[in-house]
Amino acid sequence: MTVVHEPRFAFVIPVYNHAATVAAVVEGVRSYGRPVFVVDDGSTDETRRVLDALTGVELIRHDRNRGKGAALESGLRAAAAVADWAVALDADGQHDPADAAALMAEAGRQDGQDRAVVIGNRLGMMKDHIPWTSRFGRGFSNFWVRASGGPRVMDSQSGFRAYPLPDVLRWGARAKRFEWEVEILVRAAWKGVRVCELDVSVHYAPRAERVSHFRPWTDFWRNFATFTGLIFRRLFTGRAHRARLLPPH
Repeated sequence: MTVVHEPRFAFVIPVYNHAATVAAVVEGVRSYGRPVFVVDDGSTDETRRVLDALTGVELIRHDRNRGKGAALESGLRAAAAVADWAVALDADGQHDPADAAALMAEAGRQDGQDRAVVIGNRLGMMKDHIPWTSRFGRGFSNFWVRASGGPRVMDSQSGFRAYPLPDVLRWGARAKRFEWEVEILVRAAWKGVRVCELDVSVHYAPRAERVSHFRPWTDFWRNFATFTGLIFRRLFTGRAHRARLLPPH
């Protein structure tokens, strides 16, 4: 008799100064009855007080702001102890927790070593009310992910994803801030890991209410540096050698 292993899921939510929205995001994912790991990446506003009032979550705190990539890695590392997959989503309220069901269903259909990264492709990102920095950044990032030897995707900057555990922690991403999310896609492709996308909704609050830590010029140059390094490795090292540079599955 074959025993079917039910995939175990956990949620990872990186947080930095999202006092107004994080509680609703946490409440939305708690409805799934899965472990929830919230990583406070050195918040300086009322986020600490809001998080202290939450129940039913595992709270991880950074003593200072280390960056979104570092926060994700902390959450993924903790989730790997109890789950086979981590569904990551942002704390700013742009993602609908109800869409996590589709990402989990897609991840649950995958077996063995053929476990892909599942990205939530945010529909409506080209509409006028979406910040131009987000629209430009997505197109810029999509192109350079592909140029670096990564997958051809529509939304390489989406923070709504399902990651296979502990695999993602072994792919050797070096970035620690926003660029971690695009670098990990390139390194997944270098390892022969599939990346697939599912359409999800997106909600951007009015500009006066929105909290964004994306800094166009600073983050542009950080992305540029990351992609430059990745393209250099792609051009001057063979595929087999790149794979050896990364820890095994």
